Amino acid sequence: MRIKEFIVVEGKDDTTAIKRAVDADTIETNGSAINQETIERIKRAQKTRGVIIFTDPDYPGEKIRKTITENVPGCKHAFLPKEAAIAKNGKGLGVEHAHIEAIRSALRDAQTMSEAIQEEMTQEDLITAGLIGGAGSKDRRIMLGKILKIGYTNGKQLHKRLMMFQISRQEFAEALAVVIQEEKHE
Repeated sequence: MRIKEFIVVEGKDDTTAIKRAVDADTIETNGSAINQETIERIKRAQKTRGVIIFTDPDYPGEKIRKTITENVPGCKHAFLPKEAAIAKNGKGLGVEHAHIEAIRSALRDAQTMSEAIQEEMTQEDLITAGLIGGAGSKDRRIMLGKILKIGYTNGKQLHKRLMMFQISRQEFAEALAVVIQEEKHE
């Protein structure tokens, strides 16, 4: 599987994992202390071949994703579910620990966030759906993020991410129905 875009990752171990899974070029941010030189390299990459941001499913990874998104519009985003990124020994979380197929799947499902954000679902809809502020809402958000391939979000981020990825009301309702069905089978 050849990836045309540059893949932005956090470090050398992530690059190694990506290259095991696909034929692609990477740009390493060297952790969350992303500097202006790296931002400029990502901007150039976005202009020439495009960029897929593929950071760890944790707070520092989200921070890097946000910094790049604010400075380099139009990048694609690939998300890895947390359980696919846990080290075999249980000590560590990141792209470098993911299996080849999980990496390939995340890259196949990479999406572009929209600049023109249109609200399909309101904050009230998310509360009513049990995704914010209730017992089990975090687990529901985790499952919803996997189904919609938008990654994990906290309650505040979910609304914005649904808009940024232009998730329609119907797509949301279908994903939520799957979440509710899965809960019944637990």
